[in-house]
Amino acid sequence: MIQMRSILKVSDNSGARVARMINVLGGSHKRYARIGDIVVASIQDAIPGAAVKKGDVVKGVVIRT
Repeated sequence: MIQMRSILKVSDNSGARVARMINVLGGSHKRYARIGDIVVASIQDAIPGAAVKKGDVVKGVVIRT
């Protein structure tokens, strides 16, 4: 289970390396995210020249825990 402010490894080709989870979407006051849940995250680290930059707020899907 992943909770708010957890540090996440990004597994896609956007150029982001690390993200920090901000919120879990769906439901009222959902506390934890599980596999398949949509989350809102802030990019903490990205490779140079990537499509996303540090500080960008993005949505993502949890694929591994």
